[in-house]
Amino acid sequence: MEFKIRLAKKSDMPAVLELINELAAFEKEPNAVEVTVGHLEKYGFSEHALFKCFVAETDDEIVGMALFYPRFSTWKGETIHLEDLIVKEQHRGEGIGKSLLEAVIMYAQRHETKRVEWVVLDWNKSAIKFYENYGAIVHKEWRTVQLNENEIRNFKA
Repeated sequence: MEFKIRLAKKSDMPAVLELINELAAFEKEPNAVEVTVGHLEKYGFSEHALFKCFVAETDDEIVGMALFYPRFSTWKGETIHLEDLIVKEQHRGEGIGKSLLEAVIMYAQRHETKRVEWVVLDWNKSAIKFYENYGAIVHKEWRTVQLNENEIRNFKA
């Protein structure tokens, strides 16, 4: 199957949201997505966009995406956080995920970024192996920490 990787356009956001929902279902959190197409359009395509996104397209259909954004590391400097990498289930194994990840890596290379980082679930062994094939280090001693909306809203100093 032939496909192309390109930067997403605002008009791609409904398809990107479908992929986000597919990823949430795969990660056993089907009802966790609160983001809307409006959020993606606003935060991805405003003057001060918060993220960039590569999409994989075949026959005018978006079949995969890699959404990422800049971060700053006090140890390394400019980094990129890969928030989501997803390929529609029926198109997995066709090299699309590989091409999307490589697009993000090449973007980082062009921008002289010091590190690309992301999170992978410990039970997703195929993804871990896929990432390790690129030389990625999966840190087992680091834990993701979050304050969610409710905790933030109810915080008292």
